[in-house]
Amino acid sequence: MSRAPGEGTAARSRAADYDGLAEGYTAENETSLVNAHYERPAALALAGDVAGRRILDAGCGSGLLSLALRERGAVVSGFDGSAGMLAQARRRLGEDADLRVVDLGGPLPYPDDEFDDVIASLVLHYLRDWGPPLAELRRVLRPGGRLIASVDHPFAINLMHRARGPRPDYFETVNRLETWTMGGQTAELSFWHRPLHAMTDAFTAAGFRISALHEPKPVPAARELFPDGFHLLDTFPSFLFFVLHAD
Repeated sequence: MSRAPGEGTAARSRAADYDGLAEGYTAENETSLVNAHYERPAALALAGDVAGRRILDAGCGSGLLSLALRERGAVVSGFDGSAGMLAQARRRLGEDADLRVVDLGGPLPYPDDEFDDVIASLVLHYLRDWGPPLAELRRVLRPGGRLIASVDHPFAINLMHRARGPRPDYFETVNRLETWTMGGQTAELSFWHRPLHAMTDAFTAAGFRISALHEPKPVPAARELFPDGFHLLDTFPSFLFFVLHAD
């Protein structure tokens, strides 16, 4: 399966960056406003009753979402491009967990029609080309299965960059770099902004039917825990969720 020029090198670079951040990222992800009280609860709510369902956690990171799904009765497999993040996931999920180091930009090591659901939590926006990855996720889903995907909200990203300086073109698919420091380690991470219509076009081209588009709010309990950040997320979306069906 083809990939965009340089996509493999970029994926390896992303994985190495997250290897260095793995321990600090895991610690922050467990309790942070945006992960523990905003994105993860929204993903679980959209997944609904998962008891007995086979779920692929695509870009599973340190395994927090996988653990929550497993505790709700799902049979979970996961993969991530970062060996460091997978090591954190194994500590949480156990050595017998089905976890694999895999680049989402390439072929996936799973049979056709293997899963009832795929959850891609904050992972697609690392990729320049969505075509081959979505085709692979569609392939491993059974007919009628769901892809639940969350990404950086393109409106929020565009507004953030407009406030910082030169006004970027919302309609272009462009790369952006962010410097993250976690656990005393710093890495420059690469993301791809694309307009909303480019996202929906990619999903439909891959054979998905868009069932829902969701802009979540943080859980109410976060108001007291994060009084400074809660108001922003409660009044303007940071992430955008899609529920897609493989017809």
